[in-house]
Amino acid sequence: MIFKGAGTALVTPFENGEVNFKKYGELIDKQIENGIDAIITCGTTGEGSALSDVEHKQVMEYCVKKVAGRVPVIAGTGSNDTEYGLQLSQAACKIGVDGLMMVTPYYNKTTQKGLINHFTYIADRVDKPIILYNVPSRTGMTIEVETALELSKHKNIVAMKDATGDISYTAKLLSVADENFNVYSGNDNIILPVLSLGGIGVISVIANIMPRETHELVDEFLKGNIEKAKKIQLDMMSLIDALFIEVNPIPVKTALNLMGLDVGILRKPLYKMEDNNKEILKKELEKRWLVMEK
Repeated sequence: MIFKGAGTALVTPFENGEVNFKKYGELIDKQIENGIDAIITCGTTGEGSALSDVEHKQVMEYCVKKVAGRVPVIAGTGSNDTEYGLQLSQAACKIGVDGLMMVTPYYNKTTQKGLINHFTYIADRVDKPIILYNVPSRTGMTIEVETALELSKHKNIVAMKDATGDISYTAKLLSVADENFNVYSGNDNIILPVLSLGGIGVISVIANIMPRETHELVDEFLKGNIEKAKKIQLDMMSLIDALFIEVNPIPVKTALNLMGLDVGILRKPLYKMEDNNKEILKKELEKRWLVMEK
């Protein structure tokens, strides 16, 4: 187990086209001070696919040094190119991350046997635990339950970030996986349902904005305080909807800027929010007294 609880898929701040490391450090400190259980760097929300190879390694290294062991650091190192995914994963291991998060190959995709070969090839050559990242809406393919079960036999493949949004898939996976293979919700709108089936946490977007509440949702559930956890989940729902009104991470970076945190622009091809959608998001933040736009 790499972590139990709420991990933040942290945004990567930019300034004048470059990574803003000073701001990144402030975001990391804010997350940890508010009780978050893990930091995920260079994932989808962190625009990892828009970082150069040099930047990707610099961001991972900075994150590990800044966190300094206070919580686990998981690095997104997946690629549609197996060899590049391996190189990035080995670099992350050398840097000192606590775990790797690896998305399924995208664009060229593969077969289920190809997935087993892809992930096993990398897992055989790294010394850190791997979280499989199953997000078919972005990659065009799913890690089938039988494939996940086969991969879970590898000592380094220990968990899945389940971003299928399909609670039936989650139930089937958890019904056959053993206790050494863990599942994290990859969707903020179904954290509680995933936990109720045996998931151990979430890799979260909304935690960028509400880290303490996201941590408390999982923590209260795991302590048996189901009603309190349910209230937190339901109270978050309208903001979660607003955070996914356009493709992630457009809304969450917009929200952080509205909150006065100055995380900068998005990298192309991502583009600024439509004005009407931004207004919906702003109203949700205002309900929670979070807006501090200059």
